[in-house]
Amino acid sequence: MGTMTYKGYAARIEYSEEDESFIGHIAGIRDVVGFHGDSVSSLKAAFEEAVEDYLATCIKVGRAPQKPYSGKFMLRVAPEVHAYAATMAQARGLSLNAWAAEALARYR
Repeated sequence: MGTMTYKGYAARIEYSEEDESFIGHIAGIRDVVGFHGDSVSSLKAAFEEAVEDYLATCIKVGRAPQKPYSGKFMLRVAPEVHAYAATMAQARGLSLNAWAAEALARYR
């Protein structure tokens, strides 16, 4: 599985052996928007077209398009994990938020 991004939207990509093509869906929104392509270039074009169509359709029906994630999320962890993370952040001269963002970015 892979991802593509366009205009702030990300897509989840899979390969369908049965259809012998790539299949994608816009991730991070409740609306279901799918697309497909036989090659990476056709998949990319189909994704961009799907985003454009989604945005145009939202305007046409008079509702705001759903936005991908805001960048804010709450995370519940054990108190020991919280303490460790806070200590590591302080030791590096970072806020807990900056330290956590840095740690999460390593797993992209």
